[in-house]
Amino acid sequence: MQISSRFTIAIHMLTCMENFKDEYKITSDFLASSINVNPVIIRRILSQLRDAGIIEVKRGTGGAAVIKPLDEITFLDVYRAVECIEENTLFHFHENPNPDCPVGKNIHNILDDKLKRVQDAMERELDAITLADVMRDLEKYIGESRAGMK
Repeated sequence: MQISSRFTIAIHMLTCMENFKDEYKITSDFLASSINVNPVIIRRILSQLRDAGIIEVKRGTGGAAVIKPLDEITFLDVYRAVECIEENTLFHFHENPNPDCPVGKNIHNILDDKLKRVQDAMERELDAITLADVMRDLEKYIGESRAGMK
C-alpha cells in the first residue's frame, strides 16, 4: 500500500501558496516550477482542493489562494480532498478469494476489523497535523538556512 504523490504534492502546493502569497501570483505554472511536475497535474489537484473548500482559484487574472485558516486545514482534510478512495477503503481487498479454501472463505472476516483499526490510526495522526504546523517548520528551516549563510 502506498499513498499516491498527490497528497505530498497538495501539501507542497498549499505551503507555496501561503509562503509566496504576498510576492507572486500563484498559478499552476508557478507551483509546477517549485514541485517540478507538469502543470496539468497541478491543475487537477487545484480543482480537488477547490472542490474541498480549501482554496479558491481566480478565473481570468488567475491565481490560487488558501481560504481557510491554516490551523483548520489538517493533513486529513488534504488527504480526503486529493486521494481517490471511498470512505473506509484505504486497503483494497482482493476480489475473489477461494470460498472452498478455509483461509479464502474467512480472510475478509479475519482482516476487516484489523485493517479498519490501521486506517483509523492513520487518519487520527493525519487529523492531528495542520498546515500551520508545516508553515512553522518551514519558517524554522528558512531561518536556519539564512543563519548558515552568514
